[in-house]
Amino acid sequence: MEINRILIGVDESKYSDHAAAYGFGLARKLGAAVAIVNIIEPVIAPVSPMTDTTFGLPFEGTADVTALDMVSAQNQSADSLLNRITQKYGEGIEVTQYTDHGAAADAIISCAAQFNAGLIILGTHHRSGFDRLFMGSVAEDVVRNADVPVLVVPLKDEKED
Repeated sequence: MEINRILIGVDESKYSDHAAAYGFGLARKLGAAVAIVNIIEPVIAPVSPMTDTTFGLPFEGTADVTALDMVSAQNQSADSLLNRITQKYGEGIEVTQYTDHGAAADAIISCAAQFNAGLIILGTHHRSGFDRLFMGSVAEDVVRNADVPVLVVPLKDEKED
């Protein structure tokens, strides 16, 4: 088996940064290309009615300028994160960047297929108990549903020592 394309899922966490460092190091050893992906999960924003200037009646369900600004800010933040990770770890490696919207696990799996990745690398937040039940585990969902191997890179918190 030869792994020549690695997809690394990244976010703003220290766990993700640790996994990215590990993934880029592995890519160097294998001579593999890397794709990094940041997933923007949907945020439910309240819809405020806008007023029809002709009749003075509210339009329900129309796009709020604030919601559009939020999406733009999320995209800019994702681009900034991907560029930062590429600059920090990607020297001398062919790096493809993806930003996707939707459920994180599904989007990561979709990007892996699009990139034709032979390996997916993710960090883990070490959630347990109620947090894990409530929030779920993106890494676990990817492991269960991906068609390629998934490497989950742990980062032990200092307070867990």
